[in-house]
Amino acid sequence: MSHSPSWLRAGVIGFVIVMFATACGGEEPATGSPTSQAPSDAPADSGSQTTPTDPASSPESTEASPTPEPTEPAATSQTAEAAASGEAAEAASATTVPATDTPVDGAGGCPPPLDAPGILRPVADDNPNPPPSHLEMAVASWPTDWSRTTIDLGELGLGIPTIDPRDLIRPLDRPVFVDTQTAREWLSEADPGMLVRMGDDARFYPLRVLTRHEIVNDRFGDRPVLVTYCPLCNTAVVFDPVAPDGGHLRFGVSGLLRHSDLVMWDLETTSLWQQVTGEPIVGAYAGGPALPYLPSAIVAFSDFAASHPEGCVLGPEQEFGISYGVNPYIGYSSSSRPFLFNGELDNRLPALSRVVGVSVNDEYKAYSFDDLATLRVINDRVDEVPIAVMWGAAHTADALDDTIIPNGRPIGTGVAFVAVSSEGPLTFEPADDDLFTDRETQSTWNLLGQAIDGPLAGTRLEFAPHRNEFWFAWYAFFGGAGELWEAS
Repeated sequence: MSHSPSWLRAGVIGFVIVMFATACGGEEPATGSPTSQAPSDAPADSGSQTTPTDPASSPESTEASPTPEPTEPAATSQTAEAAASGEAAEAASATTVPATDTPVDGAGGCPPPLDAPGILRPVADDNPNPPPSHLEMAVASWPTDWSRTTIDLGELGLGIPTIDPRDLIRPLDRPVFVDTQTAREWLSEADPGMLVRMGDDARFYPLRVLTRHEIVNDRFGDRPVLVTYCPLCNTAVVFDPVAPDGGHLRFGVSGLLRHSDLVMWDLETTSLWQQVTGEPIVGAYAGGPALPYLPSAIVAFSDFAASHPEGCVLGPEQEFGISYGVNPYIGYSSSSRPFLFNGELDNRLPALSRVVGVSVNDEYKAYSFDDLATLRVINDRVDEVPIAVMWGAAHTADALDDTIIPNGRPIGTGVAFVAVSSEGPLTFEPADDDLFTDRETQSTWNLLGQAIDGPLAGTRLEFAPHRNEFWFAWYAFFGGAGELWEAS
């Protein structure tokens, strides 16, 4: 933060107040780990310890007070800064993780909450590989091996300026799901969320929940799945949380940012991972393989409910008692410059305009929402793979705009598919009412890549690895090697 302008530092302090009031929901860090315990065989020279679990009841529900929408993040007073610092220090003073009341059962045919033990956050009294000085106040107790890194450590900044901010934005380790019909009682048709499909199992993770937790450590059957969302970059990505040794990792929110993007930490080694790419960037796993992408897309709840009436939705009653629906990032998507970002901006598009960023192997391409809204579908190739990027559901709300998320300005949604069926590559044209027709078979397809009429009826396209991210974020991570699609 030392290189950020003063208004930005002040604005972030005010943002921290909102996040502690509405996202953390209490004074202690997050609970639950479905996949791993704190390591009991830490290296002898690391000084690693673990803090015991301290039972506590679930925090009471809190909700942010609506505030006027700013055109830029608003500066706050020294009083607010002091209040944020005091509140942060109080929240961070406990290094234990509370046990919570038994979460509510899932509804209908949805899976019950995971039977996840409370976690123990590893700490080190004497780390032989200490952190850089600009982070020392916050991370001195972490057993991270800071000597192993693939990045310039100066690129890491404090998103939550407090002592040990790990999981002060609480990940969900025991997610509670409801059926689609029940979800209609609290979600609007315009609510955006992440669609994740594994075989016949389809789940919807509303952004109104993900903005408060950023990480969901979930399972599809016996398969661990890591669902992540960074509001500051609008990057929604799903990974297979596999460790290099073949085991699976539990991930949390580190409280650090790089290029304004969420930096995750793993429970096993407190290594740091970049959310947008899944790469391990600092610690024992640094330089190792990135987490494998799993197919996902941001879509409107109306499209999910219509296409997956038997699907499951991350519900409104999670273990922390938070009331979801209020946006703690009011007006952020209309700002001219992102929070806590000191990198280069590319002026071909506004910094916080949305693009569909497609990543296939080592090739990267971005498609602007403006082009997609005009053309409705773009047929292309990325690393020689046929890609169709479709746009529709114009009513989809901007989750980072209005005080109340479903009241956000309508922005639509962009979804990228691998445009290949049993008949070979397909080329798409727009039809009526968010429908598309392929030239090869004249089958009709919906926005979620399902053929609903014609010779290929019943066929479903696979999602291409993609995100609906802000332009500045795509350019920061992929712009050096990537390409912005432009009409010829």
